[in-house]
Amino acid sequence: MALLSLLALAAPVMLPGDSNTNILMLLRWVHFLAGITWIGILYFFNLVNVPFMKQVDAGMKPKIFEHLTGPALWWFRWGAVVTVLAGITYWMMIGSTDASNGAASPGTAFGSFFAIWIAVFAIEYVLIKMVGLNKGPILAAIMALLVTAAGWLFLSLNSHGWESNRLLSIGIGGGMGLVMLLNVWGIIWPNNKKVINGTLAGSPPADAATLGRQAFLASRANAWLSLPMLFFMAAASHYPMFTNITTTP
Repeated sequence: MALLSLLALAAPVMLPGDSNTNILMLLRWVHFLAGITWIGILYFFNLVNVPFMKQVDAGMKPKIFEHLTGPALWWFRWGAVVTVLAGITYWMMIGSTDASNGAASPGTAFGSFFAIWIAVFAIEYVLIKMVGLNKGPILAAIMALLVTAAGWLFLSLNSHGWESNRLLSIGIGGGMGLVMLLNVWGIIWPNNKKVINGTLAGSPPADAATLGRQAFLASRANAWLSLPMLFFMAAASHYPMFTNITTTP
């Protein structure tokens, strides 16, 4: 409020009067703030923590788990939740407005979004947790094919003409974000929790190496997915590549 007051003194400021615009702005702000927290920690884990932990003596790991890894994972997993919930809420409001302007229903867009991207995670989960795929390059190739096919299918099912670039672009980028969230809560956190709790209790799980490798693969998948995800999220409002329709709620 102090900043707004200073701006008002420097130049005329007219805040939007309709609640919808203010709600959308609040959702975007929360989405950005939580997303920066989540993705920042994701990059920390992949770029700094993984190499660091390879150099740490076994006797030091309990302290690191207790005072660094544990707290970081708390912010990591809850940042993911807030990011995705705020983003999906924003996206569904956009989709509802698009559909209303086009005298259509957003049901196909919403339903296909969740069905397609949850299916992508389910396949990844089976490969990592059940099949035991532990080769990073192979998993990366499979995930690239899955995400490409998922994006194509989403666009194919939602090409009626009323869908805005924001709806379609976020439907792809946000879909990757949903997969990343499911990776966090379905693989990364459960596996790390077992290893951390076991280590702190003085009895690391017998399959600690396997759990760590699975969590690493899911985390590395998230790191790579974040790159196209961020592109599509930015393209939603700034790079109209899917449609020339511009919808302003």
